[in-house]
Amino acid sequence: MEIIRPRITDYHGINKSQADLDFAIQFFDEDIPLYVDPFLLFKSPSQQDNALHGSITNSFNHLNYLIKKNKKDEAANILISISECGEVGLGLSKKRVGSRIGKVQANDILSLFENISEFSQFGFHHFEIIQLFISGISKDRISDISCNYLKSFLIDYTIDQCQTLGIPLSKVFLENYYDPKTYSIKKIEVNLPINPITKLPLIFTPKRWLRYTPWLNYDDYFKSYCPKDEIFNKDDPEDRSKVLMFNRENYGVVENYVREKLRHSEDCANDPLFTQIPVISAKRKFNEILKLPTGKEDGADWKYEDLATELLSSMFYPSLDFAAAQSRTESNRHIRDLIFYNNRDIDFLQDIHQEFGNSQLVVEMKNVKEIDRDHINQLNRYLQGGIGNFGVFLTRNPLKRAMYQNTIDLWSSQRKCIIALTDDDLRLMVDIFESKQRSPIDVLKKKFIEFRRHCPS
Repeated sequence: MEIIRPRITDYHGINKSQADLDFAIQFFDEDIPLYVDPFLLFKSPSQQDNALHGSITNSFNHLNYLIKKNKKDEAANILISISECGEVGLGLSKKRVGSRIGKVQANDILSLFENISEFSQFGFHHFEIIQLFISGISKDRISDISCNYLKSFLIDYTIDQCQTLGIPLSKVFLENYYDPKTYSIKKIEVNLPINPITKLPLIFTPKRWLRYTPWLNYDDYFKSYCPKDEIFNKDDPEDRSKVLMFNRENYGVVENYVREKLRHSEDCANDPLFTQIPVISAKRKFNEILKLPTGKEDGADWKYEDLATELLSSMFYPSLDFAAAQSRTESNRHIRDLIFYNNRDIDFLQDIHQEFGNSQLVVEMKNVKEIDRDHINQLNRYLQGGIGNFGVFLTRNPLKRAMYQNTIDLWSSQRKCIIALTDDDLRLMVDIFESKQRSPIDVLKKKFIEFRRHCPS
């Protein structure tokens, strides 16, 4: 069956939501838009995380040792090798493909050990501050370097998670494995899960290590801590290269920034992969939907779809993880769908998977006064594409008698189930969301039960 934006758990039939798992579920065709922040390991209450942060720091500072032993080329080659970690699938790439830094940039980083006496004598305590000295180093690079330094641990962690969940492992070769015992790059053979599309190995990362932006980062420094008056004249453009040069010549400013961020480290927390909107926001968005006219005038259809996307992705979480809001065109008519992963963690969702084959659930949004036969035929044809035989309209009003009978006829002839959620159903879902006594998915279940009562046995 075709899966939109496939994940490793769906591919292997693992009935777990992202909220249930300790690691970030990997996509096969694109990266997860989060990054490993080494500061989270530093401030973690876990002694294991603290020790892993120490391993990162020691490994990075070993580059300084190599420089002092006249092995700068070796240090540069190590740094280049660990600057990309495609196995973890973190970042913004739509194709899970990244690139390593070059020799010039590697030498620029290594020059910090040579030109800043504090680093030469004592090394780095938080290597991610290289962002404040070197151009072209950003959160994705910090994350990849961290993951490569932690790869030994992450391999064991991935194997353990796969054995617990029943995800199969395959024998693979890792060309750029960093060995923390010998501080060197090796090629090793290991058992890991693989991406069925590319056949490349996958490595999992704990959710507790992930942030959208590292706690120590250039943008935060420049906005709130950088002494701009000392760097730029009144009408000068705020040139990043001037800031980096100033920092290299005035290490104390960066040291003060790090000290201040350490003082507020209790505010540093991991970023969840998905966050539900607050109840007050849900009510506000629903009221905005009620005010919208049906149709397309003044972009009402797009406003409806945007508001509904935010509402339903929160209403259905965590039983239905939000997969994508995707557009398609049929007969020159714009159609917009919401796609959810069916985690099958409640009986109703398990039932529609078994009966209708839905590993995912499609919700077609229609800001129209009434659903007509063409709308039903469009959704029916989409369901024939392999997504499963259960589909949902999100629309403004209940189906007219003739259209409702049309959906019953589809059930009788093809065992397709198409139900409609309306403004009244959305209101009930928001009320349930506020009460937190039940799940808004119960409204979807209720509509399904009502539909089946009208279908011939």
